[in-house]
Amino acid sequence: MPLFANARMYSATASARADWKALLAWVLARADLRWEVIDYDPPAPLSALWAREDLGLAMMCGLPFSQREARPTLVAAPVPSPARYGGRPVYFSDIVVRADAKYERLEDTFGGVVGYTLADSMSGGVALRDHLAPYRAARGSRLYRQAVGNLIHARGVIEALAAGTIDVGPLDSYYHDLLRRNEPAFAQQVRSIASTAARPIPPLVATAALSQDELARLRDALQASTQAPELRDAAERLLLAGFAVPDPADYEVLARIARRDDMPPFEEL
Repeated sequence: MPLFANARMYSATASARADWKALLAWVLARADLRWEVIDYDPPAPLSALWAREDLGLAMMCGLPFSQREARPTLVAAPVPSPARYGGRPVYFSDIVVRADAKYERLEDTFGGVVGYTLADSMSGGVALRDHLAPYRAARGSRLYRQAVGNLIHARGVIEALAAGTIDVGPLDSYYHDLLRRNEPAFAQQVRSIASTAARPIPPLVATAALSQDELARLRDALQASTQAPELRDAAERLLLAGFAVPDPADYEVLARIARRDDMPPFEEL
């Protein structure tokens, strides 16, 4: 069965999409794996991509990865280069408002309209609910007068903020940083007023069965990719310091957060 590779999750801009495709193609060639790097662009649902059984190397949200009964093979995870990541394979949810909004603190947005990407997205939904739960408990009543969902991805959150449809929303921090690096005019429409705790970053996984030799070659090629002279510029544009191989058990914290029974749904926040 032919296998495929994809980096849709962090193809934040046209240039990032091209750079990820070039990097993955280099990795596959280095690992001597004749797989194809495929496109899978919005609005096609990521859940359908992750349900495929022919993925040899694809980025996957850590929450569904942690929830799968038959868990995919964790190949590696990106290590973003900005200082706030501390050289670790982690990310945050940046909580953002429109650049010209009067809000200075997260609490200033209470009473407004909160937006989110998808209820089952870690960075775009669950992490924000987890962050807001203590505020909701302390207040004893709803924080926001309305919640607007199905914004799909970080770009949708920014577009909704710019249009005034919502007052506050979450952005995957690595995606946010890629936008700021590669499409600054678009990113500058919003600014951060808070960030959630660090969580394990979405990993590169295989849903297909890989031999130990194939897995080792993939990992070696990923480690070598950010040091390759021909990929130096792409890695810089991708804000990519390298790749790590986390313990799959590191992601179980995400499933535990999603199971919390004291975390209200957006409609009750």
